[in-house]
Amino acid sequence: MIKLVGANGQISLGKQYAGRQVLVEEQEPGVWLVRTATVIPDNERWLHNEVTANGLREALEWAQSHPASDETIGSLLKRLRDEQS
Repeated sequence: MIKLVGANGQISLGKQYAGRQVLVEEQEPGVWLVRTATVIPDNERWLHNEVTANGLREALEWAQSHPASDETIGSLLKRLRDEQS
């Protein structure tokens, strides 16, 4: 496919890539390799550690099978008060 680089230095890859992040590598002058990519910010990389990801997955599964309830709030508050004493 032939694309024209616009006056602003941009090319369009097509709507199917709209909003996607891409890596553009200049392999030599005038030769570029464009690849779709998923970029993980440094401060979120810990979430993708296998141990952390598994723990998070287990916690989410537990939360889905144990819906939140106010039934035991009284005993929880009493226990917290007793621990502070």
